[in-house]
Amino acid sequence: MIPQALIAIGIVALAAGLGVLASFGTGLRIGRLLAVTKRVPIADALAAARDPRPTYLRIDGRIDSETSFEDAAHRPLVLRRTRVSVRDGRRWRVVEDGREAVPFELNEGLDTIALDDAALAEGLVVIPRLSTGVAADVPDRVPAGTPTQRAVRIQVDQVSAVEHATVLGVPVIRDGRPTMTAGAGRPLVLTTLEIPEAMRLLSGGRRTRAVAVAALVATGAVLVVAGFALALLGPLAPVAAGASPTPATGGGDTRSAGQGPGFVGQPLLAIGGVVLIAVIAVAATVAYVRLTTPRSTDPAQPGAGDRRTHR
Repeated sequence: MIPQALIAIGIVALAAGLGVLASFGTGLRIGRLLAVTKRVPIADALAAARDPRPTYLRIDGRIDSETSFEDAAHRPLVLRRTRVSVRDGRRWRVVEDGREAVPFELNEGLDTIALDDAALAEGLVVIPRLSTGVAADVPDRVPAGTPTQRAVRIQVDQVSAVEHATVLGVPVIRDGRPTMTAGAGRPLVLTTLEIPEAMRLLSGGRRTRAVAVAALVATGAVLVVAGFALALLGPLAPVAAGASPTPATGGGDTRSAGQGPGFVGQPLLAIGGVVLIAVIAVAATVAYVRLTTPRSTDPAQPGAGDRRTHR
């Protein structure tokens, strides 16, 4: 029963880890796409736009537009998305989702490709500008009847015409010019952050949850492997047959010290070994996550601001 129990516990741990992983929502999918999508020059994306087969690619370049508009700090913007959310229990419910955008493109040297801003939704990954208050502060932007002391949050995501960006999408010909848009069952993604910074932003700073996922998956994998190993090695153990010319009654189990039915071998030692392996795996995973995760995810800290500071 020991191997079956280990396998069962391991499967439960794996399922729990995958369940916690799914709680990251769309950020998990966007982060995975940023990590694995092949990067190509814009020149290759222009060639792929003329191919009838959709190809999901990553390109990098500088944002540009001839019709940008200014924000309060007089920065030239090409896209601004403003969302007003009302606190509804433990969740935020969006009650207003406004968008301002002008046609813009991505440049790399002499190569240029347009971007389909209308296709940008959850794929827009930039440092958000947040402000919080209560419904009484913005009565004209919340539904009628909202309690005046209900928490309200305003989030502004914007893209400047002077930033560098990473874009993931499918290049197509639209209105006679190459354009990056959503396709192949995947969203259009645009981020003005370095990839590691974008990944941290998508995780929402949930470092503890990420460590829990790694620990659960590592523990589950170790327990499942150990359970199958014990199940396979168990039948290979040598069996010693002893002569017993005269049947005996009572006296206990001959495999034990005579005190009655007992365990064969040292199962507690085997269980302890498996648990020790699991603990080592969890400790190694936690140590790896701590060593490879930057100490600060505060947008105000160096490395989390405007991407132009890194170039």
